[in-house]
Amino acid sequence: MAEPSHITRHFPVSWEELHRHAKALSWRLAEMGEWQGIVAITRGGLVPAAIVARELNVRLIDTVCVTSYDHETQRDAATVLKASDKAGDGTGWLIVDDLVDTGKTARIVRDLLPKAHLATIYAKPEGRPLVDTFVTEVSQDTWINFPWDIEPQYATPIADLRSAG
Repeated sequence: MAEPSHITRHFPVSWEELHRHAKALSWRLAEMGEWQGIVAITRGGLVPAAIVARELNVRLIDTVCVTSYDHETQRDAATVLKASDKAGDGTGWLIVDDLVDTGKTARIVRDLLPKAHLATIYAKPEGRPLVDTFVTEVSQDTWINFPWDIEPQYATPIADLRSAG
């Protein structure tokens, strides 16, 4: 998928970092008590939800499938492909996603599960008010390169980028 035009920074995340941040999220969530289940927002929330479920010993996992991107660009409207059929209004449930960006997906899922606790690893300012718990805030103009979206290759040093631009 092509990144939006307002992006000026990149934040690459390794598998190790993602795991470490998901575990940090789990520590915060463990202090809040036990959860009836977890709803992972697909696709980005699947890996963090698996790590959180392991750390919190939660066995009941469901998904909410929302799409707001097509192959190349972000669309104006999001579509719910699958709602949770187990979480009811969300009472006692934890929603997990990798990132809250503009908040479009978070608003949709909040409407579906208004009493659930929404947790993400990363939060950008526009979507931050919709999240109950997160680990790291990044600027709105930052593109997060998740490990499932990238391949190892040469990266130009920042100093070289600055002198070329």
